[in-house]
Amino acid sequence: MRLHGDVSDDEEEDAVMDPALLSSSSPPAGAAAAAASRLVVGYALTKKKVKSFLQPKLLLLARKKGISFIPIDETRPLSEQGPFDIILHKKTSKEWQRFLEDYHEVHPEVTVLDPPNAIEHLNNRQSMLEEVADLNLSSFYEEVCTPRQVVIMKDPSSIPTAVAMAGLTLPLVAKPLVVDGTSKSHELSLAYDEASLPMLDPPLVLQEFVNHGGILFKVYIIGEAIQVVRRFSLPDVNTYDLLNNVGIYRLPRVSCAAASADHADLDPRIAELPPRPLLEKLGRELRGRLGLRLFNIDMIRELGANDRTC
Repeated sequence: MRLHGDVSDDEEEDAVMDPALLSSSSPPAGAAAAAASRLVVGYALTKKKVKSFLQPKLLLLARKKGISFIPIDETRPLSEQGPFDIILHKKTSKEWQRFLEDYHEVHPEVTVLDPPNAIEHLNNRQSMLEEVADLNLSSFYEEVCTPRQVVIMKDPSSIPTAVAMAGLTLPLVAKPLVVDGTSKSHELSLAYDEASLPMLDPPLVLQEFVNHGGILFKVYIIGEAIQVVRRFSLPDVNTYDLLNNVGIYRLPRVSCAAASADHADLDPRIAELPPRPLLEKLGRELRGRLGLRLFNIDMIRELGANDRTC
């Protein structure tokens, strides 16, 4: 199974967190005692993330379970707010990091989801997959791998040479190297021919395109809880496409909630979810390596490759 390019802590890619995760996940150790009565989650999110994340369905279920979501005022010291059992945030600035560290020194019992230095690790597509490439799960139900790739930092004219030296086969998926939460950082392009490669705009990551039946599996991980949803992805590339297409093609946004394929009439061989034991082992390994408890993974199953998921 190929890990298809992204390990992310960004719910915006899917717009809505499934409330099933809330009902199946256990509270962090520091919040276990409070969970018996009332759990207070302080959040520091952008307006856009608040709108996409704190959906009415999630808030309703949270209230039923005694969980309250309270906005954090970033203009005031955290010590003057709360008390909190959990702090949920998506910020990585040095000022915010010091803000959290000072608070956590005084309140070590509060769980922070997730540490800013761990989140920073996911702001770069090269570093986010390094940990995955080191995993050895090949003998565990299905082979897990990452697409072959090369990182281009600058000088577009050097791209054809870099691609040839890396032994990559066209077509190639081009992704911005930096993931900063903007729409631009999620833009994808498909390069069909070598002559067009210098038209790309570094810094970027180039990955070999893998035919996968047009279906992507988005795996949500919260602690030990795992939820998998199917998403329509990029269509397969056939021989006709390779012979008749040239240039750089901008690709539509994939894996978002609007692309849900959970209720579509799909070929069972394509729609079959990755084995649960594999996902559980992968989740454990990545939690330990990344230092994260709240993140998601994009996975695809390579078409024509038995037991090979990426």
